[in-house]
Parts: sequence; C-alpha cells; structure tokens
Amino acid sequence: MNRLPEDYQKQMRELLEEEYPVFIRTYDDPPHRGLRINTLKLSVAEGRQRLPFRLEPVPWCDTGFFYDHDRDRPGKHVYHAAGLYYIQDPSAMAPVEALQPRPGEKILDLCAAPGGKTTQIAAHMKGKGILVANEISKERRKTLVENLERCGVPNALILGEDPRHLSTRFTGWFDRILIDAPCSGEGMFRKDPDTRERWSHRSTEAAAELQLSILEAAAPMLRPGGRLVYSTCTFNPRENEGVLQRFLHQHPHFTPGQVPQAAHYRPARPDWIDASPTLAKGARLWPHHLKGEGHFVAVLEKRDGEEGARHKPGKLPPVHGDAKRVFSEFLRETLLEDRFPGPFTLFGDHLYQVPADLPSLKGLIVERPGLHLGQAKRKHFAPSHALALSLTSGSVRRSISFTSEEDQLNQYLRGETIPTDGDQGWTLVTVDGFPLGWGKVSSGLLKNHYPKWLRRDLI
Repeated sequence: MNRLPEDYQKQMRELLEEEYPVFIRTYDDPPHRGLRINTLKLSVAEGRQRLPFRLEPVPWCDTGFFYDHDRDRPGKHVYHAAGLYYIQDPSAMAPVEALQPRPGEKILDLCAAPGGKTTQIAAHMKGKGILVANEISKERRKTLVENLERCGVPNALILGEDPRHLSTRFTGWFDRILIDAPCSGEGMFRKDPDTRERWSHRSTEAAAELQLSILEAAAPMLRPGGRLVYSTCTFNPRENEGVLQRFLHQHPHFTPGQVPQAAHYRPARPDWIDASPTLAKGARLWPHHLKGEGHFVAVLEKRDGEEGARHKPGKLPPVHGDAKRVFSEFLRETLLEDRFPGPFTLFGDHLYQVPADLPSLKGLIVERPGLHLGQAKRKHFAPSHALALSLTSGSVRRSISFTSEEDQLNQYLRGETIPTDGDQGWTLVTVDGFPLGWGKVSSGLLKNHYPKWLRRDLI
C-alpha cells in the first residue's frame, strides 16, 4: 500500500469517503485468480470433471472459475497448451457477459489483445458469424494470434488498424462492438504494480481523450439496434462516466442500457462528475465488494443511425490451381469429412479460410484474414498449428493420444521424434483426446511438427 501514488490515495479517499479504509486494505491481499473453460473445446460440465484444479464458480460468468493459485498452476499444465481454458482475471470476464454475443452475428472487438475477451466472445458465437479482432500494436497482435489459435477459434479476422480507419470501411456493419479501452489501469494496481509507476493525473486525462476518440470511431460501425459495451480497468470517473457523458452529449442516438449482471456489481457513479443519472445503469467492480480486480462496464444501445451500405464482397488474393490441388489431396487423405467449404485466399503460399461476405480489406493492415490452414507448397500441403487446434480427434483419419502423465507426451512437447506403429501420413497428436498439434508418420516414426516456439517440458 505504501507504494501507491499519494495523489491516487487522495483521489480515492475523496471518492469513497467512509468506504475508503476497507477498500485500501484490499491492497494487502493477494489478487484472485481465474480461468474460463473454453466451450469451443468442451462443455463446462466436462471441464469441471476433467480439469485437475480446485475450481469455484465466478458468479457473473457461467464459464468462469476461481482457482487456488498456491495449489494449482494451470498455465503450466498441458491442457492450457491444448486450449481447454483461458487464464483470465475474474473481473475481466464481465464486459463480454454484458455484450451478450450470439452465434451468427457480426461482432467487433476493437482493442483485442491479448485475446481474453476475444476468445470469450468466440465461445459465445460457437464458430458461427464473423468476429473481427482489431489490435493496433504489432507486438500485442502476436499474442492475440497465438491465443486465438490455441483456443481453436475458426471464424476470426485479425486486423491491426487505427479505429478511425476502420470506421470508413464498416459503416453500420456490426451487431455488437466491444471497446475494452486503454486506460490508466487503477484497477490493476494490486495485480500489476508496474502500473502504479506510470500513473498520474495527467495520464488519466490523456487516457480519457484517447478513449473518447475510440468511441467516436466505433459509433458509425454499429448498426441501428446494435449493442456497444465500453469497459476499462480503472476506477477513475474521468475515464469512465466522464467519457460516456461527453460521448452521449454528441451522440443522442445512443442510450445507456442496463448491465445484465448488475446484481453482482455496484452501480456506476455519475454523481461523482455531475453526469446524467442514466449512467448509473453502468457497473463498477470493486475489490472490496467481490473477488476480482477493479473494472468498469457500461452498455450503450444505438437507437437509430446509418444502416450498413449494401456492398459486394471484397476481393482477396485468389487461390491458384496447385494450391487447390494439394489442399484437396490433404483433406482427402487426412480428414474424415471436409469441414472447410471456403471461401479461401492465399497470402504468399499461406492458405486461409476467410469469412464470407466481408467488405474489401484493401489498404487495411491484415494480420490474419481468417483461419490459417497451412502452407500450400507446389507438391504438398503442410497443415498449420491453428488447423490442428480447430479440429477434433474424431474428425481425422489418423490420431495418436497421450495421457497428460505419459512420458511420450513430454517427448512430443520437446519436439522429439517418437516411435510408432501408426499408419503413414499426417497425424493429429492429442492429449486425452484433445488436439495439441501435428506429427507425420513415416517409416515407423512420428516426426514432430509441434511449433518450435511452443516447445517445452511439462512441470
């Protein structure tokens, strides 16, 4: 607690008044840890049965659970590599639950890295619809890609654009938009002490201006009748109720909506900045009222505005004949059924299945135009790690399964070749039936194709 900025302590003392002592004592407590079961891979019931952790339900998220950090280390377990769950702060699960994504919709996660909320949206969508995940930071996009691939998300397009540029391409296009905005991070001071060093009143002012500009860019992209969720991990009213008050003053066709899980939280505090009482429909997550870090969540509903313009689907790089041939051969030899109807595109020699009916992506920074299927080389097709993790063991002709305690699993994760009597060809390697990656059987050996950057020993 002594390392907290003096100006911050003064701010919170003035805002919380009689609640301040119990709030400030939470900084002496360890943070609560959580994970979400990835329902793209298994049901919640199956996850609770299979995962070897002591789990306690998170009240505001049906797929979320607290775990005992002193007893368990789920990030080191092989099930994490298989994408069976995503480690996520319990409070950070709240915004997507307020967004209420549905299968078949067009949804934008505007500030998507590292991917916790994106993968949560994807699980709600059940692989149906179009999920656009945007992250302007090139370095953070790498982590976003890895997490979406690990969790087996099949319907995501990953972009790296300034939101203002996106708004000219996707006018009135999205059913739902999530803005988990960059902020001063006051709600993370307990969990991430480095954020304390970067905090100042000036940083909160700069964050508020950036947040407003992101909201302004997002507004035209939401269809009339659509839903936008704005969230931060800060307590600062300048960045929360203050930003929304300024935005709504300029956009009267948006109106605050009730956060569906409000019973678990505390109301927003428009009275702290003399804002409209309707902003109290938003929610504040306080560490002295629940098991989690600080968060702010608000729902905005768009009553009217510009409809999405009718457009022809954008053109992407075509797939030449050799690529079609080697991919078709791979599907026929490896899968029991063709689960990839297209459309397809090639970026270099990398083949992707892309969402249908996308507007033109020309001129945009495209990190992934869809599900990465693999490399279409002249004489053969090399499947991607993303493809492996989007499959099930029952969808392939050849698979080999190790148990999570088996020595050969460690050999595979280290990248070693493993003796086998399996049939020749591309083989899906699984742990307890869940895909981990590819191997290729030849002459009695499983040649290892687990990505080099993921190789490690189990602990």
